[in-house]
Amino acid sequence: MESKFFSLGAIMAGLAVATGAFGAHGLQKIVSAESLVTWEKAARYQMYHAFGLFVIAWALTQWPEQASLLTNAGWAFIAGIVLFSGSLYILVFTGTLKFGFFNIAYLTPLGGVAFVLGWFWLMLAAIRTGSA
Repeated sequence: MESKFFSLGAIMAGLAVATGAFGAHGLQKIVSAESLVTWEKAARYQMYHAFGLFVIAWALTQWPEQASLLTNAGWAFIAGIVLFSGSLYILVFTGTLKFGFFNIAYLTPLGGVAFVLGWFWLMLAAIRTGSA
């Protein structure tokens, strides 16, 4: 599982660099300054949690007895990236909170909750190993 989270972390980090560069160079002339701030926040949180996936991969090699909590944390980070960052990218691209029949404004806070849960599970794994 550690190689999966490491690989996904690398993919998410690369995509965060690409989306950040696109925001800095490609979106400046077509969206508002406020939308650029939103885009940058999405890319920044994506990068933070891509690095979080590297931490999860490392922790799985150090604390295999905590694999369940660490795996939950990794999937929570991925869900958070998709929901939080993804909903913000959609908001900037579409300029609306509506995506079909769905209001994407509900996805952003769910992504934030997933991020918090991921960090909670990582902390709990560390405490249970006696390393915290």
